[in-house]
Amino acid sequence: MREHVAGFEGPLTYEKFAGGQSNPTYRIDAASGAYVLRRKPFGPILPSAHAVDREYRLIDALHPTGFPVARPYGLCEDDTIIGAPFYIMEMVEGRTLWDGTLPDLTPPERTAHYHAMVDTLADLHAIDYEAVGLGSYGKPGNYFERQVGRWTKQYRASQTDDIEAAEKLIEFLPRTVPKQDRTSIVHGDYRIDNMIFAAQEPRILAVLDWELSTLGDPLADFAYFAMNWVTEPEGRSGVMGRTGPETGIPTLEAVTERYCEKTGRDGVPDLNWYFSYNLFRLMGIVQGIKKRWLDGNASNAKAEATAARVPGLAEAAWEFAKKAGAG
Repeated sequence: MREHVAGFEGPLTYEKFAGGQSNPTYRIDAASGAYVLRRKPFGPILPSAHAVDREYRLIDALHPTGFPVARPYGLCEDDTIIGAPFYIMEMVEGRTLWDGTLPDLTPPERTAHYHAMVDTLADLHAIDYEAVGLGSYGKPGNYFERQVGRWTKQYRASQTDDIEAAEKLIEFLPRTVPKQDRTSIVHGDYRIDNMIFAAQEPRILAVLDWELSTLGDPLADFAYFAMNWVTEPEGRSGVMGRTGPETGIPTLEAVTERYCEKTGRDGVPDLNWYFSYNLFRLMGIVQGIKKRWLDGNASNAKAEATAARVPGLAEAAWEFAKKAGAG
C-alpha cells in the first residue's frame, strides 16, 4: 500500500462490507485515511466474470471528467499478493439508501433524490467514451444481442437444474432483439444502493459497482432503472404502487420524460422486452451465485437464499416476454 498508494501511512485495519455476492469488498482504515479494497473471489470462477481490472479502468477514466466515482488509487493484478487481483479506491463517506421508497425522507426530498438519479444516469450516457480513452471498452454491434448471448452462456456454464421458463427465454430473446440507435458507457447495475449520496442533500457523491459496465445501448441502463416501477417495494429498490404527489416519488412516465429531455430523445420504446431481458440477466447472475454456493465459493452467508430465486426469476422474465409478444 505504501509503495503504490500516494500518501498512505499505516498501520491498517480492515473489515469486509456486508451484502453483495460479487466481488468481495473491504473497508481499510489507516493513519492516512479510509480506503476501499475490492478483489476477485478466491477459487475457480467463470473466465469473464469478476473483472476488477475492467472496473478499475472505467473509474480511472471517469474520475477526471467530474462524473461521481470514487478516486482510484491503484490496481494489482498479481494474485500472489492477497490471493486474487484487487484494486484500491477512496472510501467515499455519505449515505447509502437501500429502500427505494425512501421512508426517512419527505416527499420533496424523494422527488429531488430521484431527479438526481435520473440526471446522473443521463450524464453518464452523455460522456464521450472515445475522448476518455474507452473506445475499446466494449465490442461493436448490437449490445443486447451480445448480452443475451453472454448471459445464455453464463447460465449454461453454471446451470444446475432444468427450468422450462429459462429455456423459453433462451429461444425468445435472441430472435426479438431491439434495434440499437445509440452507444454509450453502460453501468450495467444502476440502482439506488449502488450510489452514495451526500449526507444532507440530494447529490450523488459516487456511483459504485462497475463490474458489469461496458459500451452499449443506454436504454439498457434506463430500462434496468425503470424496473423499480414494476417491482414490489419490499425494503429494496422497488416502488410499484408508491409513486405520485403524495409520496413524492415520480411516476415512471415522469422519470421517462425527464430522462428523454436530458438525453435528447423523443421517447423510449415499449419496455416489456427490456424488463424480460433484465430478469433473464439477473437469473444468470443468481445462477452463478448458486453454482458458487454449491461449490463452496460464494462470498457471503445469504448465498443459499439468493440461489433459491432462480426459478422465480425465470418465470417473472417469461411473463414480461409474453407482454412483449412471446407465444
